Amino acid sequence: MEEREFNNVYTIPANYTDSGRLLGGMLEIRNAIEAAILVLLVGYPIVMWIPGSPIVKFVIMAVTVLPLFVLALIGIAGDSLFQYLFHMIMFWCRRRKISFRRVGYRYENLNRRRKRAKDGKI
Repeated sequence: MEEREFNNVYTIPANYTDSGRLLGGMLEIRNAIEAAILVLLVGYPIVMWIPGSPIVKFVIMAVTVLPLFVLALIGIAGDSLFQYLFHMIMFWCRRRKISFRRVGYRYENLNRRRKRAKDGKI
C-alpha cells in the first residue's frame, strides 16, 4: 500500500479577528456609535436652528459634520474619540512638573540670601 502524506497546516483567514466590527472589519462598533451620536448632536442644531436655504445648511454640514464623522469613525491612535478625550483629560489632571537641579549652581547661597531678605538684614 501506498502511504499518503497528511497536510496538517491550515491557513488562517485574514478576517478571523473581525468579529465585533462593521463593514467587513473596517469599523469598530464603538466608533460607529460615537460617530452617529456626534452627528446627531452637531447636525441637529445646524438643520433646525440655522436660517437659510437647504443648500447653505448642506454646505455648513459638509464643512463641519462630515470631517467630524470621518474622524469619529477612524478614531485617534487606535482609540475612539471619547477614549482619546478621556486619556487627554486624565493626562492634564495627573501631569507633574519635573525640575532638575542645575550643575555647578550653589543653592545654599540662594537660600541664605532669601532668609536675609526676609529678616531685613540686606
